Amino acid sequence: MPKLTFQELLDAGVHFGHLKRKWNPEMAPYIFMERNGIHIIDLHKSMVKIDRAAAAMKQIAKSGRKILFVATKKQAKEIVTEQAKSVDMPYITERWSGGMLTNFSTIRKAIKKMATIKEMEDTGTFAKLSKRERLQLTREKGKLEKRLGGIFDMTKQPSAIFVVDVTKENIAVAEAKKLSIPIFGLVDTNSSPTIDFPIPANDDASESISLIVRNLTAAIKEGLQERKMEKEASRIEKKGKGAARKQAKN
Repeated sequence: MPKLTFQELLDAGVHFGHLKRKWNPEMAPYIFMERNGIHIIDLHKSMVKIDRAAAAMKQIAKSGRKILFVATKKQAKEIVTEQAKSVDMPYITERWSGGMLTNFSTIRKAIKKMATIKEMEDTGTFAKLSKRERLQLTREKGKLEKRLGGIFDMTKQPSAIFVVDVTKENIAVAEAKKLSIPIFGLVDTNSSPTIDFPIPANDDASESISLIVRNLTAAIKEGLQERKMEKEASRIEKKGKGAARKQAKN
């Protein structure tokens, strides 16, 4: 599993926290020092937490379960969308809708509505509607795709969530905690690290976000690859046993 080096974290500015006056005292164990009124994150501790999170994500992916990526701040949207897609994981990069986890059945209804409109377009039913009706449905589909397109294939609640900036995504974090869904997240010096897998890091700089998210998705890819290999090995083994039984009967 790929591991980030201290120098890589340093070069990406992972160590830069917030102004001292904005700090959350719960982050004290992860703060190395203060420089010019800014808290500096202890990168040695960040490395440990990144490795721990990557190992856990790898196992979740290997077991065939899903991790929901959540990042609605502009610095993170593009990288999270790209990386989540690369490992076929669901993602939310627009506004978090309250109840997305705790009231998932309602969210599924909205997704089904989006699927129905798409089906109407594919089957030609759309063309039979009036111009006004087509315009209304097109607008509705556009809004739904923007808000929920990243979770279109998420048929049940995720096994875990990953958030960039636990303070900004506080509603998502609260819902996951309520449902006992494991939470992975980047935690800056102004936030609370009271989640399952906190990663002390600069959650404002795109370079910092990109480096860590790419490392975590690389671990997920390893888990998916190992799952694929184990399935293939199991298939070959079953085929071999079947052939042996057939030969024994003959």
